[in-house]
Amino acid sequence: MTGTYLHNMDAKGRLFVPANFREELGTCFYVAVGANREADGQLYQYLNLYPMKEWSRLCEKLAELPSSKAAISDTFFANAFKCEPDSQNRVMIPQKLRAYANLEKEVAIVGNNNKAKIWNADIWKAKDDAALSGDRVADMMEMLGF
Repeated sequence: MTGTYLHNMDAKGRLFVPANFREELGTCFYVAVGANREADGQLYQYLNLYPMKEWSRLCEKLAELPSSKAAISDTFFANAFKCEPDSQNRVMIPQKLRAYANLEKEVAIVGNNNKAKIWNADIWKAKDDAALSGDRVADMMEMLGF
């Protein structure tokens, strides 16, 4: 999945799924917490949208963890939700997940290879602007072997 789409979430927490992602996500998919820490220490929290195929792969991977590490999946699965878009192609994002990712009215839905991410639009814009510096792009291209 690729591209960035800005959409407004309504007061009930419903979010329109962009047409470009609907086919890849399918009629049923999962929303779950996500986070990453940048090299500068900045922590970003967002939500991931997983198509069923990717969700199944992720579940298999987590099921293979030794029991000593399996507890890390408790919070992940406890806060994951199955989504089925309504007739207007909207999905309900639970309040707990909206609070986690600091989602307010405007959100950015961003393609990320085999999944999509839902970001607070202002946080995404700042992160994306910083990432588009020449040095950061050059580092990324080098890391990818280009």
